[in-house]
Amino acid sequence: MLDFTAAGRALARLSAPLAIALSLLGLYIAGFGFLNETMLRVGTYALAALILILHTMGEGKGRLGRARFLVDLLLLAGLALSVWRYLQIGKALEIGLYSFSATDVAIGVTGLAVLVELTRRSFGLPLVLVCLAALGYGVFGDRLPWIFEHGGFGLSQILQVVWYSFDGVFGRPLSVVVTLILAFIVFGVVLEGIGAGPVLIRFAFALTGRSRGGPAHAAVAASCVFGTMSGSVAGNVVGTGVMTIPMIKERGFSARYAGGIEAAASSGGQFMPPIMGAVAFIMSDVTGIPYLTICIGALLPALFYYGSLFASVQIEAVKRGIGPIPAGERVELTRRDWVMSLCFAIPLAIVIALLIGGRSPAFAGFVAVIAAVLLGFTLNPELRRQPGRLLDALHQAGLAAAQIIIAVGAIGIVIGIMNMTGLGLRFANIILGIAGDSLFLALVMMMLSSLVLGMGMPTVPAYLVVVIVMGPAIEAMGVPTLIAHLFVVYFGVLSAITPPVAIAAFAAAPIARANPMGIGVDACRVALIGFIIPFVLVYNPSLSLVIDFSLTGLLWICFRLALAIWLLATGLAGYASGRLTWVSRVLRCCVGLAILLPAFWIELTGFAAAMLFVVNDATPYGAPIAGWLRGKTGQLEPGAEGK
Repeated sequence: MLDFTAAGRALARLSAPLAIALSLLGLYIAGFGFLNETMLRVGTYALAALILILHTMGEGKGRLGRARFLVDLLLLAGLALSVWRYLQIGKALEIGLYSFSATDVAIGVTGLAVLVELTRRSFGLPLVLVCLAALGYGVFGDRLPWIFEHGGFGLSQILQVVWYSFDGVFGRPLSVVVTLILAFIVFGVVLEGIGAGPVLIRFAFALTGRSRGGPAHAAVAASCVFGTMSGSVAGNVVGTGVMTIPMIKERGFSARYAGGIEAAASSGGQFMPPIMGAVAFIMSDVTGIPYLTICIGALLPALFYYGSLFASVQIEAVKRGIGPIPAGERVELTRRDWVMSLCFAIPLAIVIALLIGGRSPAFAGFVAVIAAVLLGFTLNPELRRQPGRLLDALHQAGLAAAQIIIAVGAIGIVIGIMNMTGLGLRFANIILGIAGDSLFLALVMMMLSSLVLGMGMPTVPAYLVVVIVMGPAIEAMGVPTLIAHLFVVYFGVLSAITPPVAIAAFAAAPIARANPMGIGVDACRVALIGFIIPFVLVYNPSLSLVIDFSLTGLLWICFRLALAIWLLATGLAGYASGRLTWVSRVLRCCVGLAILLPAFWIELTGFAAAMLFVVNDATPYGAPIAGWLRGKTGQLEPGAEGK
């Protein structure tokens, strides 16, 4: 009798070389291009789907294992049939001289079924439900009331767009992932494989060792660096959190807070230049705005976000009476650390130099990977002794790339249906009709919608879903395209820490050993300024440095944002120069919000009130802050908390 488990495990071994091949293929395409667009999109999708099917084969035992093995075989057969049929009729599809048969419809449905099942395995139900809702809307939308009603489409028409064209599953976003993002996925994983990752974490701990936040500040710094290169918030939480969260707890922070600060910091990396979790590349393609312009526009808001996290950690540490890490326990950087840091610093400098020089982001990513590998072998003797670590890195990069390809393919279903039915534009018109002339009300409605639409999804598909539905409405209100898309990105990303889904909090929960809902609440508390910055950016475009720039306007909003961060952080923590009453906490939060409102007299009044709070806090609390900045932070003097 056939041993299904053994057969499945034998097939599963093929996933590793195929994943390595996908990584190398992504690098080749980034460096040298690819002429056949059909093979580029459909062939790479097929390879990614094959990797994910094989990767989990052989799991389960007994009757369940046999059933799982048979399902996997059906998925392989369905994938092979649907991709083969597309390639067979691809030429006829390009020139529009092909008549679809019932067989083509059945094969197209099979291809979509395989895609939906792989999406479920990789990302759970949220993204699957979005895809099924889109397909259901395409088929039955002509029977719905109000704005949801469309002219009606047959299954054959839907499949022609969603499966058998470059407007659905195999649309432009998939092409961008393959030609551009794959190289940066490989870059991020290769850095870890050659030994640069642990060194960067050591740098984070060394630079923050004298601060009272210690490991919590290190978590913020490390997650910022890793997050910008990672397209997965949950992956970033796990990658850095396994080291930072236990150390944060050891210093005296609560388990909930440790998980919350890691989740908030990991999420922020998705809008931190230069890579922005690969969203910057997709945004550049969708909007036509140059990549460097997007990075410049996103820089200051991201820095303020991370500044607010640093402030929150510092206040929490003082509130809990946590001192700096003792001198004997601090991480001391060695000569090897400085040498190994070149494995990260030089490739990143190469990326920036090539982009400034006018080369494509894809080519910059390709050169960065080559430089990182050469530096790794040159500077890291462990890599020379164990070159297999590089293959392991390419394997992990291939698996991550396969998941992103499947996710973007699934979002292609939504894109195809939205384009067919025009629902996005109608939804935008409804929002504008309800909001009337109130830009603020329209932005609030879009914020809530973006948080809901983005829940449970990786950053790239979350951005694509949200921007399809929400983007036109924001732009119709006169908001510049870049700022409109950054608005969408922020809330699509912050949905990862927003309960009840909060995938970043759920990723941190088993490491922190705390309730994921509690972690999500704490993450939202420390990241509150992240929910405010997109509104500030809309009303103060100078913050982007590239739109309606005014030096006076920039300085004024930067000063107000810094004050707002301080007031909100102290108000939410309940601590400043000492423990705060509820009245003081509420007043601080109200004043912190007031100085950001787009009304001059409210700004001015709020600013005056904010300065009173700052003066009140300065004497007892300014000393430890100033000492921390000088690198000499110590415990508060006895009785200082009550002064």
